[in-house]
Amino acid sequence: MASQRLRRLRLAFQVKGTVIVTIYNRVIFFALFGSFVSILYYLDFPVSQPILGSVIPSIVLGLLLVFRTNTAYDRFWEGRKAWGDIINNVRNLARLIVVSVDEKSLEDRKEKVAALRLLVAFAVATKLHLRSLPVNSELEELIIESRYIKLLTMNHPPLEIAFWTGDYLQQQRNRDRLDNYQLIAMQELINSMIDNLGVCERILKTPIPFAYTIHLKQLLLLYCLLLPFQLVENLGWATGPITGVISFTLFGIEAIGLEIENPFGFDDNDLPLNAICNTMKRNIEDLISLRPTCDSSQV
Repeated sequence: MASQRLRRLRLAFQVKGTVIVTIYNRVIFFALFGSFVSILYYLDFPVSQPILGSVIPSIVLGLLLVFRTNTAYDRFWEGRKAWGDIINNVRNLARLIVVSVDEKSLEDRKEKVAALRLLVAFAVATKLHLRSLPVNSELEELIIESRYIKLLTMNHPPLEIAFWTGDYLQQQRNRDRLDNYQLIAMQELINSMIDNLGVCERILKTPIPFAYTIHLKQLLLLYCLLLPFQLVENLGWATGPITGVISFTLFGIEAIGLEIENPFGFDDNDLPLNAICNTMKRNIEDLISLRPTCDSSQV
């Protein structure tokens, strides 16, 4: 129990993974602005204007922020589900290839291993594609040199890798290493992987309307500028700190929504795509190390 309390306490003061670095300058500005209004009030300037509280009702701003955050989280969760499906499809397809495709020679074994690593390459290529990164050494170690060179010229590497995987399965069917039912089942898994890639692309290429984002930022700015004039009569010298706390809350919620609306990037709160791809690579390498008990090469 003591360790849990200590962990919660550390979590409360943790900076890494938060949006504090993004919003701290705005929070400091509005805290200082609130203090400036307090000084003017102390010097008997007519800065107390409680009526300004009706300019932007708090409930309206709150609903806008909630809608913004919920919309961003929906995109984040949809992206996570799509990657979860990619993981499951890669594992299922790899398992079917290992169990179903007969190995009658050492060359068959090499082709199977290359096909299994193509599945990891699909995930890695999808990650790079979503991050607008070029084909790099992550893919080079998973595919043969000729295919790597080919990918360097392709506009859509994940689709090309999916084609190579499907072509491998069709070749095995032509060589009677698979039956029609097995081929159809495996091709459906590839189709599902491509569908999930399409879901990720839809999230990436359909951002929240820019006009909505700008409008919310303008309302937040106006609200925080008017806030000290509403509070100074009742709070006096506490107006600056309270304004800072309120602006921290509002800008923090807005920044979180902005950070997670594209879940495929490099922010601390984005999806851990590097870890996901590394996990898939380890899973596939484990499968490669296994050999089916019915393997023809052992008969």
